Amino acid sequence: MQVTPTRTRRLWRLVPVVVAVFALALAGCSVVEKGTQAVKDSSKSDTARAKVGDCINVIKGSMIDSKTEPVDCSSVKAVYKVAKVFDAKADCAADYTSYEETLNATTTAFLCLAPNFKQDSCYHDAPMTGYQYADCASTDASFRVLQRIDGQADENLCTADADNVITLSDPQTTFCLGKPQG
Repeated sequence: MQVTPTRTRRLWRLVPVVVAVFALALAGCSVVEKGTQAVKDSSKSDTARAKVGDCINVIKGSMIDSKTEPVDCSSVKAVYKVAKVFDAKADCAADYTSYEETLNATTTAFLCLAPNFKQDSCYHDAPMTGYQYADCASTDASFRVLQRIDGQADENLCTADADNVITLSDPQTTFCLGKPQG
């Protein structure tokens, strides 16, 4: 077959069309994947859609029906920071709290949450439902964070006025805790 200048021009005109079709095919695959993920996520709460590094406020603690919301990590109400995210039940480090969301007895989201206490803020501690922000003047306040030390997990860093200490291994953090009043 002999290629003439006219035939060559026609072939070159097809190149953008072929590239456009290829690009649409790739984008279509991406749209389908994103659509599938959106359907999976539609049954999840805002908390369950959180990503590693996001922060969570606990509005109401409960073993079966907690009320939570994502918040800016600089807020005093950012009680937890998301450390790990799973689609199925998993093991969290001993110094983390877990958050599980289920639908029809199947886990749809499982988060490992690290405490994200702020210095000079108070919190309520309930062994069965975890931590919640509390006003220091409130009877709900269980403890005040006297000192927060980032980058080190060592209970010996706390002063003598600390009644209790919480250390995190990842990220390394030390929380020196005292009475809410005072």
